[in-house]
Amino acid sequence: MSVKTYDEDNIFARILRGEIPCDKLDECEHTLCFRDINPQAPVHLLVIPKGAFVDWDDFAAHASATEQAAFVRAVGRAAKLAGVDASGWRLLSNIGAHGHQEVPHLHVHILGGEPIGPLRAR
Repeated sequence: MSVKTYDEDNIFARILRGEIPCDKLDECEHTLCFRDINPQAPVHLLVIPKGAFVDWDDFAAHASATEQAAFVRAVGRAAKLAGVDASGWRLLSNIGAHGHQEVPHLHVHILGGEPIGPLRAR
């Protein structure tokens, strides 16, 4: 098992430090939710923990129970705030190179506002 190193200069860390602006939808002590700058659906949000976690494995192993609960609650709250809670939405997290994770900071995508279609075309 390899040890994952958190990159303090990744774009989400810079957003959390206020160095880069974001279109914030929601924030709490442990999470931040903002609109994706390259939306793939009418509603495309990112929810990130404020802690320095590379991916789900890192988050599950090192985040406190309070941080984990706040993250789960933030996802549901974001869907409701965006108005997709009744119509449906997709929750997606890209992890690692094969999962096409572009930013080495745990994040989930909330996609909705229209029918999203199948998960993967063959």
